Amino acid sequence: MCITFKSHVSHNELIMNTLRYFDFGSSRSLLLLIARIAVVVLFILFGYPKLLGFSGTVQYMASSGAPMPTLAAIIAIIMEVPAAILIVLGFFTRPLAVIFIFYTLGTAVIGHHYWNMSGDVVLPNMINFWKNISIAGAFLLLAITGPGAISLDRR
Repeated sequence: MCITFKSHVSHNELIMNTLRYFDFGSSRSLLLLIARIAVVVLFILFGYPKLLGFSGTVQYMASSGAPMPTLAAIIAIIMEVPAAILIVLGFFTRPLAVIFIFYTLGTAVIGHHYWNMSGDVVLPNMINFWKNISIAGAFLLLAITGPGAISLDRR
């Protein structure tokens, strides 16, 4: 008499269980570097023109209702250029990630308050508001995990 056992685990369940416990091993640090770049590339791309056109940045801050537009422009430039570059380099990563959480949430509320808008500007501002919330979540993950070994912090 031959007894055969059938597995009740489907192929998809097997894949999901494998992925659930996959720790990325030696790729972890490289993937964290890629994640750091992906999270801040937007800030660098939009921050550099703010730096080059400072007076226009101040005018934009004033027109968008930002409090103290000159100070707001300075903060935006500092966060979006040198601080973002430090995140890429993995230097002072965890504290900067926490600061970026507050910066990103602040820009969401101050710059993309779609609930106070009407007409064609509502949808793009709603998208940017929720994009900022998602980016803040990415910075929270970075604050928790740290930058990885491929960084100046080496953690």
